[in-house]
Amino acid sequence: MTHPPMFSDDDPVLVRLRDVCRALPGVEERVSHGRPTFRAGKIFAVYGGSEKLSPGNHRQVPSALIFTPDPVDLPAIEEDERFFVPAYYGPYGGRALDLADPGVDWAEVAELVDASYRRVAPKRLLAELDARDG
Repeated sequence: MTHPPMFSDDDPVLVRLRDVCRALPGVEERVSHGRPTFRAGKIFAVYGGSEKLSPGNHRQVPSALIFTPDPVDLPAIEEDERFFVPAYYGPYGGRALDLADPGVDWAEVAELVDASYRRVAPKRLLAELDARDG
C-alpha cells in the first residue's frame, strides 16, 4: 500500500531544508512513507514525523527534521527542550527538531544535518566533503 504524500513541494521550510541537504555530496531525495527523506546511501534526514506521547498516541509534527546526532552532541540535545524523540526513528538514535519555529537557527540545522550525514555517508563522499571544506 502506497502512502499518500504528507508534504507540499512548495513548503518554504522544506525548500530551505532541501538546500541544506543538497549542498552535501551525493545526496538523493526519495519519498518514503509519504515523507521526503534525504540519503547518502542510507537515510540521514527526514522531513516530517511524529512524537510518540504514549502507546497509540502520537503528536504529528509535519515540519520536523528527523536526524541522527553525533553521540558527542546527544547529551546537550537531550537537555534542550526544542528537541524530541521521534516515533519510529527514536529507538535507533533519531532525534527531531520542529523547523516551523520562527526562531530556528539554520546554521544549527546545517550542523545537525552535516553530523547526521557523516554517520551514514560512504568514505568517498566524506572525502569529497572534507576536500571542499579543507
